[in-house]
Amino acid sequence: MGPATALAWALLVLAAAAALGLLILIGGLARMFARAPRLAECSEAAAPLAAPSLTVVVPAYNEAANIAACLTSLLRSEEPGGDWRVLLVDDGSTDATRAIAQEAALACGATEPRFTVLKAGPRPAGERWVGKNWACSRAMEQVDSDWVLFVDADVRLQPATLRRALAQAGADGADLLSLAPRLSCGCLAEWMVQPIMASLLGLGFPIEAANDPASPVAFAAGPFMLFRRETYAAIGGHRALAAEVVEDLALARRIKAGGHRLRYLLGLDALELRMYADFSALWEGWTKNWLLGLDGSVAKALGAAGVVLLLFSGPWLLTPAAALAAALLPAQRPLLLAALALALVGIGLQLVLRLWTRRQFQVPLTLWWLMGAGGLVVAAIGPVSVWRTLSGRGWTWKGRSLA
Repeated sequence: MGPATALAWALLVLAAAAALGLLILIGGLARMFARAPRLAECSEAAAPLAAPSLTVVVPAYNEAANIAACLTSLLRSEEPGGDWRVLLVDDGSTDATRAIAQEAALACGATEPRFTVLKAGPRPAGERWVGKNWACSRAMEQVDSDWVLFVDADVRLQPATLRRALAQAGADGADLLSLAPRLSCGCLAEWMVQPIMASLLGLGFPIEAANDPASPVAFAAGPFMLFRRETYAAIGGHRALAAEVVEDLALARRIKAGGHRLRYLLGLDALELRMYADFSALWEGWTKNWLLGLDGSVAKALGAAGVVLLLFSGPWLLTPAAALAAALLPAQRPLLLAALALALVGIGLQLVLRLWTRRQFQVPLTLWWLMGAGGLVVAAIGPVSVWRTLSGRGWTWKGRSLA
């Protein structure tokens, strides 16, 4: 086999693999989400036997851009059914997070005890605390309610969300109820990367298996985690996971390992999440989590990055390559035209994936044609995450070292 023939076959095989992989991805997501449980309307879930008390904990570090909208959505929530309050934990912010939060609460007419601000204070000397674990642990020193809900500052809730979530948790006998939010994109980097990440998360952490007590699969979405307080204390809470970077997965696994009830539901109509304001924040966030989210396996982290490169960037790179080769190598034209056709099919399947995502998650088609560039970014995130996590160099969250 000559070099020209080898090139033609290589392009054909890669294009076919990308198209087949996208078909498998779309089919897997469609089957999974067709069976995925969703947060019920209050009329669909049995009301708890007694009105439960609730504390909503919002850990915040330099969240000046997000905190007002988050707190406003919380404090203007419909009454969830019992005594409830919002506790903001300022984790040493150096911006105007605390002042903006107090202004937002005042605008909502919320004063103590409905709304309280707690300073997390410095972490204990000689102990390794990462992420929001310290802030959440400090908050729990003041929580005595039946339920505690941890909400990230970049989340926006619908007015009925608290009431619906408490009713669902009570009806299901849940010890941890977590909701998958609707992703909101607002910058170019997010439009390139987030739809890809949402697809990978949906397939990588099957919702049906996560809800099956007999399955070892455990998953929870950190932006919205509603715990029965007694169960949270029984598994050790955030204090037992002080050094865990991906604490939501760790907490979900502890819930299941302890024989407790985990419920992970779609909450697309209940809450919205805007994760990153720009490319820098997106790059820091995903390189922080990629390796650990894949069980700390270097092979999985690099393999997943390679698959993303093939599925999402491959068709866009193979299309001009096959077209050019077909023009220059007439003897191999039939193979190269087949490769070109399959590459175009791959691009079409990416559009199908985004159409499906729009229907399921209400994510617009905005800049869908940049998924090829997004694939390059995600493919780069994999090895960078491996390097940063293993070496500790540049492994940060909001500028704070995680090493």
